[in-house]
Amino acid sequence: MAKTKKPASSSKATAKRDIVKEQLETDREQAQTKGSGSHVIITETDDPKARWYVVHTYSGHEQKIAQTLLQRAKTMKLERKILEILIPTQDKIMIKQGKKSTVKEHLFPGYMMIRLILDDDSWLAVRTTQGITGFVGVGNKPTPLPPNEVASIQKFAKQTAPKFKSQFTIGEAIKITDGPFTDFLGAVDNIDDARGKITVLVSIFGRETPVELDFLQVAKA
Repeated sequence: MAKTKKPASSSKATAKRDIVKEQLETDREQAQTKGSGSHVIITETDDPKARWYVVHTYSGHEQKIAQTLLQRAKTMKLERKILEILIPTQDKIMIKQGKKSTVKEHLFPGYMMIRLILDDDSWLAVRTTQGITGFVGVGNKPTPLPPNEVASIQKFAKQTAPKFKSQFTIGEAIKITDGPFTDFLGAVDNIDDARGKITVLVSIFGRETPVELDFLQVAKA
């Protein structure tokens, strides 16, 4: 007996339902996890038992470690205990080869903040996450951060005005690339990261004269 062929319209409808179902599942997961790569909220709660702790991590791998911990929290069904992950960063303007770009600089390289309800399960999940080398605390006991300290760090990290990230050091030889002193050589005397200014000692008429310039007007000699 010949098999009855499924109508093409039925197959299309089934495929469409699968796509919608998949999209709904994705939306649900995204709704459960909010935030950027530097700040991830796994579960929002005002539980007074939840405190902020600091862990040591491999420096330069903080973002990857945060994602690994996020996945472990979900896999181990600990979303109600491991609540939030924060890698404090701040926008900085970097001047490199005469070009300006904005980068996120880690305020505390090699450290990560985690808000959690501490018990044996959450401690073990965090402590055994690859890339985390231990909690900050006295002996083997994690020490929670004081609320005022957490608030200060969060406020500092949220400052919107980007600051300049200098590539120079005091005493370093540099070359002026723009302005009336173009092609002059000098030595760095002062660096003002907040204003993006650098003071250079330049020899003019046989005397060292301080000249204030923008970071974009100088380059390493």
